[in-house]
Amino acid sequence: MKPTPESTLLSPIEAPAARVLNAHGRAPAVLVCEHASRFIPAALNGLGLDAAAARSHAAWDIGAMELAVELMGALDAPLVQARVSRLVYDCNRPPERTDSMPEVSEVFDVPGNRNLTPAQRVQRVREIYEPFRDLLSATLDARPEPPVLITIHSFTPVYKGQKRDVELGILHDQDERAARVMLDHAAGCGLRTALNEPYAAADGVTHTLREHGVARGLPNVMIEVRNDLIDTPAGVNRMAGVLAPVLARTIAAFSPTGTEEQA
Repeated sequence: MKPTPESTLLSPIEAPAARVLNAHGRAPAVLVCEHASRFIPAALNGLGLDAAAARSHAAWDIGAMELAVELMGALDAPLVQARVSRLVYDCNRPPERTDSMPEVSEVFDVPGNRNLTPAQRVQRVREIYEPFRDLLSATLDARPEPPVLITIHSFTPVYKGQKRDVELGILHDQDERAARVMLDHAAGCGLRTALNEPYAAADGVTHTLREHGVARGLPNVMIEVRNDLIDTPAGVNRMAGVLAPVLARTIAAFSPTGTEEQA
């Protein structure tokens, strides 16, 4: 059974749909993790997913939130987190995109997203996407100097049967400034790094960058880390140790005060 528009998707104990950690961090940067959680509100009855799908990369970006928290601490930057599975609503997609509420994600069927009515789609936009969007906007606007916007994601090593050798992807939308700077600083970090891999803006994955970074004229970059490198606490710790200095130098390149010494 799907909730009616008069009901709420998130119960009081399940809310809010998004939160900000370390809101007063000193770094001139804001970190974002749109796919931080695989949580599905009880009102949606698990979206009809089987156990494998509910735990899979289709439901969330494995290890991304843990990595984002480590980087938050290393950089002393705010972190905005979506708290609901991207299968309920993908906060890195605009409402008009059909894959903001996908019926199929890679090889996984999402029965609870089939035949959604316009009212049900509007409800998910209102209760999941808009709180995330508004919180991120408010966090960016509250910064004392224009921040670098950094979104943190992970990707599966095999997608639709195709093996992916890249370990770190650095992605950009129309504004490539921060991505180019980060790519330079990532040289020699020991990771197989590529620009706009395994995704690019043409794949529709840079909505947050465009909506919140490009629109404000802020330097912005999207990070994609292969999830087998961050699916354990030890892996997260190692990756944070690699990426924190790279990001600190990237942030410093756009800040008159500089933050490189923090990492």
